[in-house]
Amino acid sequence: MPTLDDQFTEVEPKPARVLVVDDDSAIRTLFERALREADFEVQVAADGAAAQQLFGREHFDVVVSDIRMPGLDGIELLRLLRERDLDVPVILVTGEPTLSTALRAIEYGALRYLAKPVDCDVLVETVQDAARMRRLAGLRRQLLIHAGDAVRQVADRAGLEVRFERALQKLVMVYQPIVDWPARRVFGYEALLRSKEPTMAQPDALLDAAERLDRLIDLGRIVRSRVNESIGDAPEDALLFVNLHARELLDDRLGAATAELSAHAARIVLEITEGARLEQIPDVAHRVGRLRQAGFRVAIDDIGAGYAGLSSFALLQPDLIKLDRGLVHELHLDATKRKLVASLVQLCTELGMTVVAEGVEKVAERDTLAEIGCRYMQGFLFAKPAVNFPQPIF
Repeated sequence: MPTLDDQFTEVEPKPARVLVVDDDSAIRTLFERALREADFEVQVAADGAAAQQLFGREHFDVVVSDIRMPGLDGIELLRLLRERDLDVPVILVTGEPTLSTALRAIEYGALRYLAKPVDCDVLVETVQDAARMRRLAGLRRQLLIHAGDAVRQVADRAGLEVRFERALQKLVMVYQPIVDWPARRVFGYEALLRSKEPTMAQPDALLDAAERLDRLIDLGRIVRSRVNESIGDAPEDALLFVNLHARELLDDRLGAATAELSAHAARIVLEITEGARLEQIPDVAHRVGRLRQAGFRVAIDDIGAGYAGLSSFALLQPDLIKLDRGLVHELHLDATKRKLVASLVQLCTELGMTVVAEGVEKVAERDTLAEIGCRYMQGFLFAKPAVNFPQPIF
């Protein structure tokens, strides 16, 4: 098997392959001649659609493209290229340079932004730098794989958008039971987000991308739609816990009668994390009130993972709270933590809030929680998350 050194020891690097895309035939010819004289292998395309076809069949190390073209423009072409290659450097060229187009080009991951007329020496130097960056990016990816990190890191907006759309198409909801331990019955299920897109398989990566792309509301609607599709397979008397990012409260459709899950609102608990920046949401109490009027219940998630003061309780007035797994872990071995959790459970119960303990993995943790009056529990001890509403082990 070749070693890492074998893969990257090059006696004579091959000439970089460059694709030039421009609807102006004179500029195409000028760029092609200058780059061939600099020993690049060059192909040309008269528009974005032709470039897309070429890129689908062949490998290129650098793409030089006009921004303004009929049909598929340079930035849209860049997005499509990212579906096939996260690393190919793209140099965008324009005859009408403006600050807004320059910023947009950079945001979408263009390596350089050149204004026409482009000096041929500048073009050649820029493409040479881009080809070196291409080789560097390829080496970096191989090193990540060699180190055991095969997940590709997505840095620019174009690549992020492509991966995010793929993640949405491959989105999967799995469910983990919440048990009423003393009664030995299922109390509810938490809907957990997953994706078969490797770069965003875990919810944190998907949520981070949604936040960067300002797509949190879109993601939330899709999640609730998927839960709505599978709710008929859940036990009839089980509640469904669905996570809600604080910024999704800005979605006016959330509590509408025709919205996802509204027909099943009496069975739905919307979980908002304790660390959510609720103060950034205008009229948050009113928005939460509308959800309650629609029949939804509200929970504060991850109690103990952070500190949000009393504001989250005052603004949300939760029906339920969920203890973070950090409070549950090895609870039976820590007398101080045990007393604190017991006091929290008692106080929340007195305030009319149901307490659910997350992350229960050991029999001793389960038994300690039961002893201090916490009857509702969730964790691997009972069942791992699965697609088809798994039955817990009692």
